[in-house]
Amino acid sequence: MLQTNYDYSPTTAMLSLDSEAVFSLKDGINFKKSPDDGKCYIIYKENGELKACKNQCKHQGGLFIKDIEDLDGRTVQCTKHYWKLNVSTMQYVNPPDSFTQDELDVVMTDEGGLQLVEVIVWDPWLADPQDPQELQEGEVTVTYLTHMIFDPWLTGPAFARGWWLLHEPPADSMERLCMADLIYISHMHSDHLSYPTLKSLSATRPDVPIYVGDTSRPEPLSKGSLMPFSCYLRQIDEHLRFMILKDEVHLELDTCIIVEYKGHMILNTVDCTRPNYGRLPHNVDLMMSDFAGGASGFPMTFSGGKYTESWKADFIKNERKKLMNYKAQLVKSLQPKIYCPFAGYFVEAHPSDRYIKETNTKNKAEELNALIKKSAPGITTWTPKPGAVLDLALALMSPSRKAITDPPSGTNIYKDSWDFDLYVDELNRAITAEIFKHKSWIQFYYIWAGFKNYNLVVRVIETDEDFIPIDNGYNYLVDFMDLSFPTQRPTREHPYEEIKNRIGVMRHVVKNGLLWDDLYIGFQNRLSREPDVYHHRFWNHFQTELPVTGPDWDLFLQQVPSYQRSAEPQGIQTESGSAYTLS
Repeated sequence: MLQTNYDYSPTTAMLSLDSEAVFSLKDGINFKKSPDDGKCYIIYKENGELKACKNQCKHQGGLFIKDIEDLDGRTVQCTKHYWKLNVSTMQYVNPPDSFTQDELDVVMTDEGGLQLVEVIVWDPWLADPQDPQELQEGEVTVTYLTHMIFDPWLTGPAFARGWWLLHEPPADSMERLCMADLIYISHMHSDHLSYPTLKSLSATRPDVPIYVGDTSRPEPLSKGSLMPFSCYLRQIDEHLRFMILKDEVHLELDTCIIVEYKGHMILNTVDCTRPNYGRLPHNVDLMMSDFAGGASGFPMTFSGGKYTESWKADFIKNERKKLMNYKAQLVKSLQPKIYCPFAGYFVEAHPSDRYIKETNTKNKAEELNALIKKSAPGITTWTPKPGAVLDLALALMSPSRKAITDPPSGTNIYKDSWDFDLYVDELNRAITAEIFKHKSWIQFYYIWAGFKNYNLVVRVIETDEDFIPIDNGYNYLVDFMDLSFPTQRPTREHPYEEIKNRIGVMRHVVKNGLLWDDLYIGFQNRLSREPDVYHHRFWNHFQTELPVTGPDWDLFLQQVPSYQRSAEPQGIQTESGSAYTLS
């Protein structure tokens, strides 16, 4: 059963079965569908006892089906990413050691029937409701600048060098940001407002508060306010209130926001997987979300086993279709007055990532809006362009083109060039760092990382741009069972992963103690695994739970014996064009 710190409202019956239907339940897994709303549920029966849950994967909302590999009749498999749930324990078994499924209460009736009951979390945005007041033209405007990171002068990449802006930001983006009443940071990845941007904003407008959700890895801003996930809308001034909601799946990173002005609500889910446990406000004035898909290295960066090019193409095509339908259904169910898909305008623009760009196809905002208009014609949709402005008052009065001011005719909407060398050269400076002249950096780094007591052996290989191992580059094993560094794989039974990383990005991540999102989400590695199992504990640690303070490399260099300094390799040298040779 869902447990939170919120108050509770009365329970809600999700599904009812009469006595005959209850009698017909077989031992093991029973799939049921509500005739009222079409929603699906799973009932598990064992020794006369019943357990139940929604037929909805906790990862990205996929539908469970029978797991054909399960001989005990206790496990179901998600149709989206093949996650597996043991319904008898409500624990996910693939990935292992990850999530617990929320149970529904099974309530028996006097007539021998049953009801599946959910305790509904109280909706915090209804704590102090305000009646909408009339808005005047120009009173509330929403300006779209661009999806991802930019700084005062340059449009740089996110996730090391994997994501590049698809849209050309307006030249006056910083000036427009400086007109804000508050700044909200959706999550701690590097693909939204960058730290240099925030520092510049803070210096230009010290009076503007910057709010960050109080996650486990808050943005390091001295003037930023950590906003708790509370049960109320925080008052900014007489008319403006807002609250930050967390994501159910990525609790430590992702958040979304509700902004209310004079009783008019804007819901921005950004790219949360499952914001606020799936409970969101209905009939908001404006809803904004992601749409594209493809923000992961899976499956493009995987090889071996089933990961053929045809399998990847079919998987990606099906995933994008599922995401499109899910977003359209979500918008239809929430019934916002206006909907805007805005998070997803990125491209794998670097020439070395051409394979990813061609393989990792994405949904188009225009197609999603067309699907929404077909299923819910009463909802106004907006496909944003850089610099476009939505006047909320005009849109609510009479939804039409006059409510949206697009950039002037002839404005360059899509980028056609990027300053790759500026950013890639900066990353590659880490290659020749003093620490990498000493092999003992490996042990020092992984002890700092703090992940152990897990049966997994990983081989890490430094490669060039084309993922070809570099002669005399580092190629090492880490046994996370005891955090040892063997020269050969252990003889015991163990899962195994091989990770090939581009040397510049890997060393930049290691040197600065950064999360491995730069490698995995940034498409900067290639992976194979035996067996084909996602190790949630491992990846969750290196993507979200590394120490906030980076490794003390000064201490490391002090501890390196003098004989080791002269005996070990002198490092990797780089030349323009990213050709690597060992000196």
